[in-house]
This record gives sequence, structure tokens and C-alpha cells, in this order.
Amino acid sequence: MSNLGLRRVPGERQRAGTGGVIFIDAALPAAQPVTFLLDGEEVVFRTRNGSKLAAASRNAVVGFEVDEIDTVTRTGWSVLGIGEAYEVLDPTRLDDLAVRMPAPWAADHDTHTISLPLQQLTGRRLVPLVDRHVPSMTERSGGATPGGGGPAGAVLG
Repeated sequence: MSNLGLRRVPGERQRAGTGGVIFIDAALPAAQPVTFLLDGEEVVFRTRNGSKLAAASRNAVVGFEVDEIDTVTRTGWSVLGIGEAYEVLDPTRLDDLAVRMPAPWAADHDTHTISLPLQQLTGRRLVPLVDRHVPSMTERSGGATPGGGGPAGAVLG
């Protein structure tokens, strides 16, 4: 795994898709998938009236996670953005966003438009383990094998 600066990797910077909003619900962490649009430096998503996400994400610090991982090649990337969310109320901006936003997957999840200015951004790139030797259990323990077949006093790592 290596560090990923989203701004340094424009090909991996999704403009729209699905991601996860991380928020606090009844003093516990919660996550909910959403469709989103990256609008400049803000992640914009919609949610329905009365939802826990709508209530928890207005004027609160929330996280937003998006990733793309290939389980076959064990490669991909993951990015986490954090910021203070707010509800978009400006009619002109709402009209502009309505044309560009992906349709929500769930019916009636378009009542509130929430924007998350990305104040912190971190990420990781998953890279294949090519030409990298990964020590076996025997190599890590100095010859010991699980079940005690190694030299006396060997510690398994």
C-alpha cells in the first residue's frame, strides 16, 4: 500500500459515482452509500427528507469515502475526505446541480442536497506485491513451524 494524493492522480479522481458518507448517529459511527458528484472541491449528494443522514450531515463534520479495488489483481485505490457538510439552498446552484447529479439509487432520496467541502483528504493506492519477497512462517520464525516442530525456544512471528 502506498500513500495517494488525490490531487496528484487526476485519472483516479472520480467526478460522479457511488461512495459512502460516514456520520454520527446516536453517538455511534454510521455509514451510508450515496450517489455523488464532485463539484470543484466539494462532494455533493442527495438524501430524503427525515432521513438520519440528512439530519446528521447538516452543519456537521462528516467523512466521505470512495474506492475502486480489483480483488483479482489486488490493486486499486481508496480516498477519504473530511469536512463540515451543509445543505445547498441557493436555487441557482440547485438547478445547476440537478442537471449534473447522478440519479439516486433509492426512490425519493433527492429532497435535500448536501455539499461537503473537502477540508482534509487522504488516500491509499494498493499496488501488487511484484518482486517483493514475503517471508514464510518458517523464515520468520527461524525454522520453527506451527505446532512446535522447530528448534526449541523458537518464537513464531
